[in-house]
Amino acid sequence: MKKGKERTGLEEKRKRKKQVILFMTDTTRKDMVGCYGNRKMYTPNLDSLAEEGIRYENAYTCQPVCGPARSAIFTGTFPHSNGVVTNGVPFGANVKTIGQRLTDSGIRCGYIGKWHLDGGDYFGLGKCPEGWEEKYWYDMRMYLEELTKEERVRSRQSDEAYRYGFSEEFTYAHRCSNRAVRFLEEFSEEDFFLTVSYDEPHGPSLCPAPYNKMYEGFRPENSPEFGDDLKGKPLLQRLWAGDMPDALEDDVPQTSEFLSLFLGCNSFVDHEIGRVLHRLREKMPDALVIFTSDHGDMLGAHRLSSKGATAYKEAANIPLIIKGGEKGKIVKAPASHIDIVPTVMDYFGLPLPKLLEGKSMLPQIYDTVKTVNEVVFTEFTRYEIDHDGFGGLQPMRAVISEKYKLVVHLLDKDEFYDLEADPWELDNRIDDEAYLDTIREYHALLIRHMNDTRDLYRGYQWSMRPWNKGFAPKWDNEGYTRQRENEEYEPRQLDYDTGLPMESAVRHKYLYEREENNGSDEE
Repeated sequence: MKKGKERTGLEEKRKRKKQVILFMTDTTRKDMVGCYGNRKMYTPNLDSLAEEGIRYENAYTCQPVCGPARSAIFTGTFPHSNGVVTNGVPFGANVKTIGQRLTDSGIRCGYIGKWHLDGGDYFGLGKCPEGWEEKYWYDMRMYLEELTKEERVRSRQSDEAYRYGFSEEFTYAHRCSNRAVRFLEEFSEEDFFLTVSYDEPHGPSLCPAPYNKMYEGFRPENSPEFGDDLKGKPLLQRLWAGDMPDALEDDVPQTSEFLSLFLGCNSFVDHEIGRVLHRLREKMPDALVIFTSDHGDMLGAHRLSSKGATAYKEAANIPLIIKGGEKGKIVKAPASHIDIVPTVMDYFGLPLPKLLEGKSMLPQIYDTVKTVNEVVFTEFTRYEIDHDGFGGLQPMRAVISEKYKLVVHLLDKDEFYDLEADPWELDNRIDDEAYLDTIREYHALLIRHMNDTRDLYRGYQWSMRPWNKGFAPKWDNEGYTRQRENEEYEPRQLDYDTGLPMESAVRHKYLYEREENNGSDEE
């Protein structure tokens, strides 16, 4: 009898619909979600989601900028691989999103909300890309086109949140949630992947009462990172900080109308997520639910604002909550946005394309004792193509573990932090001989990652660092080709010298082996 019941249970599990919903907000720091330890933040819906699932402590964006971060989330490849290395550029024609891959496998895909990947302006082009349900496509341009000319202007003004009668119904977040609820009702009996991508709490941070004044007078606690004098840090950070390094420590964390409205909008978008979660729990309680943010914001930490070429936790260490496996667990091992696509594809039982640069997190979701990543990677190339702010071109690559963080700035001073001894990332140990062996170990991991992913910007300069004495640069660097294995959608690339399909990732290795075989094409 017991075996019969087990067999029946397995059969029922196989019949169960596979449904995934990804919630994403814009510019939500990890410590802006209450369950991450900041009980001054009112986010009851995300807190309850964490109780039902897994909360990742050391999850990182692939680049702390909107477009590049999203490019990694929706392609499973790093910005330097898919071409979206800055805001304002589109994907190449041969870059496929998870929407295209799943739709081609017969799985319904919906995308509701901010896209920021079509090469248009901040609001998008208003056109549904291949792979997503056109009926539910709703980028920010489509929202603006619903409004009158006067309403459009109002929708971009923060002061509007304080006007008498300002309503929840006017906001982009509310309209995104409405569409998401309709999607769930229509496709509740089908397999699907739905993304709900809110622009909130990103400025202008519009939100109705009581959220608009919920954090009035709020001032961040004066923790050590606000007192960073930036000595021994990259020049970029001192330029970025402006006059802030001269301010007294007590004057750095300030209360402001911007901050209070920003945090209020963060609680408001939690409310909107809660509306969709309520319908999910009613209709599809077994769905896999993922919440994350594209990146964070410095908000005065290290005397810096906004985001840019930095791997500091305030900008790069994002919230990540996943419901669908173990419950109420915390994972401290590193995690990355790069793993979302392979995780979702694995959940649907699909083979993982060779092109993907991440791993499936499913084993860890079902058993949090398992480790998926010992280290993760983040990067920066440029903030945006249409203005010179944020330092302009600032190539940065970083490798991060639970214990250490190495940040290589191609045009500036590098950084290395012992996260156990210095969780605030104040003491840059890049010139400390005591850490040199560890720095070189992490540097080797970073260079290997750049080679493995055929980083467009790789070269000997990443190895010829002041602390890496004895390195001898070579004309052909490490010999890797720009091979891309995207064989699900295009034929294998051909070798320049032979016209034959590439068999070896290292060109000089192939030629050497051909010589050893007396000119034979066999390897």
